[in-house]
Amino acid sequence: MNKAACLAGLAVLCAGCATFPSNPYQTALTLQAGAPVNSVSFSPDSRSLAAGSDDDLIRLWDLPSSTLKATLTGHQKEVEFVSFSPDGKTLASASYDQTVRLWDAQKGAMAAELKGHTKAVEALAFSPDGKLLASASWDHTVRLWDAATGQAGAVLQGHLDTVETVAFAPDGKTLASAGDDKTIRLWDTATGKEKATFPGNQGIVEAVAFSPDGKTLASAGDDSSVRLWDVGPGDRVTDPASIARLSGHSGNVYCVAFSPDGTRLASGGVDHSVIIWDIPTGQMAAVIDAHTAAVESVAYSSDGVYLASGSDDGTVLLFAVKAHPKP
Repeated sequence: MNKAACLAGLAVLCAGCATFPSNPYQTALTLQAGAPVNSVSFSPDSRSLAAGSDDDLIRLWDLPSSTLKATLTGHQKEVEFVSFSPDGKTLASASYDQTVRLWDAQKGAMAAELKGHTKAVEALAFSPDGKLLASASWDHTVRLWDAATGQAGAVLQGHLDTVETVAFAPDGKTLASAGDDKTIRLWDTATGKEKATFPGNQGIVEAVAFSPDGKTLASAGDDSSVRLWDVGPGDRVTDPASIARLSGHSGNVYCVAFSPDGTRLASGGVDHSVIIWDIPTGQMAAVIDAHTAAVESVAYSSDGVYLASGSDDGTVLLFAVKAHPKP
């Protein structure tokens, strides 16, 4: 994403912002990264949190003690994405240095360096069973890797520009990707074939996320909106339908994440805010204005107790969100 251009236009975009619901959530913890944070990921047991940042580092915190337990070095450029494997044993990272790296999450040691992309790697996703790892790149491709061995698998080609984001459906059979060509594509993970292509947001699509039941896909884009799509079951897998357009951000939206129970969706963007949406009604439940720069990443803990946000202001904030107030 072009952060400079987005920030340059923020003052204009914010003129005429509406009055939004107040923030009912408390900031439970502030973690200092000291550099712009591009991605955050909870471990499956919700006891650890990883963050990738612009200083080429990955930081790993122990949440019960609120201490930094490891700083992982090795990438030569910005770390754009981090993700824990479903079993929590492996941490994957993607970087502008064109590599994907796998780390032993307990020891903090690098286990493998995956090479294949010819330009910066923007995003990652593990399949629900942990067997596959998908990576998205500026080279217009999505690559599938054997998560255990690091061996390269299928190369998914179809996008006409940078691929910004990837996400597996809960059943692992479908992979969604989206990017600068303003399209969202659905792929069959078994065959590597494209199942559907449809226009996403009216601009670059920065992020996608499946709901826990796999029926809804959320997309975030440079048109200041979050969109919800019906992607299954049946014909919707090949012919997705738009469900809703959620408007509230006053600029590019960079990230989305569903709560574990699927009733809430968090989004963050260039306007420094995190918005929590009530999925059944499509209404804003809360607006969290706690950061002082763009929010690049949001993630829920697996138990649904916390929401984490990573920002260009160099911090990771954790909010206690277990109790859902009504919108």
